[in-house]
Amino acid sequence: MKISFHGADHEVTGSCHLLECNGKRILIDCGLYQGGRELAEENAAPFGFEPADIDYLLLTHAHLDHCGRIPLLAKRGFQGEIITTAASRELARLVMLDAAHLQEEEAEYQSRKARRAHGHHHPQREVDPLYNLLDALNGMEFFGRSAVYGSPLEIAPGIRATFLDAGHILGSASIFLELEEGGRRRSVLFSGDLGYSGRALLRDPATPPHADVVVMETTYGDRLHKQLKPSIEELYSGIEDTFRRGGNVIIPTFALERAQEILYFLHEGVDQGRLPASMQVFLDSPMAISATRIFERHPECYDARTAELFREGNDPFSLPGLHFTRETAQSIALNNIGGGAVIMAGSGMCTGGRVRHHLRHNLWRDDSSVIFVGYAARGTLARRIIDGADKVRIFHEDIPVRARLYTIGGFSAHADRDELLAWYRQTGGPEHCILVHGEEEVMRHFASHLQDTRVHMPGLNDVFEL
Repeated sequence: MKISFHGADHEVTGSCHLLECNGKRILIDCGLYQGGRELAEENAAPFGFEPADIDYLLLTHAHLDHCGRIPLLAKRGFQGEIITTAASRELARLVMLDAAHLQEEEAEYQSRKARRAHGHHHPQREVDPLYNLLDALNGMEFFGRSAVYGSPLEIAPGIRATFLDAGHILGSASIFLELEEGGRRRSVLFSGDLGYSGRALLRDPATPPHADVVVMETTYGDRLHKQLKPSIEELYSGIEDTFRRGGNVIIPTFALERAQEILYFLHEGVDQGRLPASMQVFLDSPMAISATRIFERHPECYDARTAELFREGNDPFSLPGLHFTRETAQSIALNNIGGGAVIMAGSGMCTGGRVRHHLRHNLWRDDSSVIFVGYAARGTLARRIIDGADKVRIFHEDIPVRARLYTIGGFSAHADRDELLAWYRQTGGPEHCILVHGEEEVMRHFASHLQDTRVHMPGLNDVFEL
């Protein structure tokens, strides 16, 4: 019995862990590395194991940094079964198809650039995408059984998995594995990404069981989030202030969870009279629009209050002035709006998608605002803006940063340091705690709070014997 680590080791993205027991190889997540362009090489590099040798893939949730390399896994020979919750299955399909589309677009852009640089007959002019739409569809073929929260699932002889609500995004799970090999028993708990208590929409993370070994994320392991109530207040006052100045509000938005959560709070703001009912809100993200429809289909994931709203026929994601802009032409037309609009667009870290067009048209305006409501990894455009850059390069153009900036941490879908510690303490003191999915200095800070266990911080391809 052993675990090896093939992503999100001393960094925040690319989650991928391999557990071996009873001759079976079980992958926990298979995510993309996200951030600067140099990560393209890491994504294309060998996995550190043979995809054809993997028997099962257990998916904690549908964020790109957890499911985004599944099409590549299938392309390179994976033939096993993927097991996840019903909501994660639907969202993962959406995420993987969107990622494939972006990979194809990027490859085409790089190919055009190479043709311009080397001439049309140069052998290096074509750049292949990491994977394409067909690879993503092929990857979906391997999704098999759906996991139900709290119900143990016999994966293979001597291997039992229980998916527990992680409260992070719709369908997200921690995974508890009970293993038996040669008369020896061990239990391993993978946290996945953890949410925190008292959020809108979703239930709190489930109480974890005791495990011999805990593998846990540390994304925000060195800091505390702002409280939710003041964060909502800051969102409302940021919008009101921008409208008074005559500008637009740009909200770089993650399509899963964050877009729906912000829509929920905008809905409440209008209901309570804090925001004008005439306010025009544009959800300019085909993926977020589809995700919102998926959210409406999975009330089993909601907290009691949100489920009650749906039962009453009061859609918490609707607003009088809400517009879904799926078409590119509709998105381009938003550039003509001089002020008074809230434009929510992806990607959340501004690494791609339509938000970069909106930043190009609004970032230089001192009457407009950009409200960041999520995590920004190192090397991303969002992080450069947040860190105080005077100007940033968008579409080969230097754009001055004059808009008012807000960074509101209370909307994070990730548990902060205290919530992570509280979750860890509920596991009842494991023999070993393995820290992943965090920047190195953050993990070291978090490790200093763990006195009752042996702490490990594996590097890429490191192996841990169970």
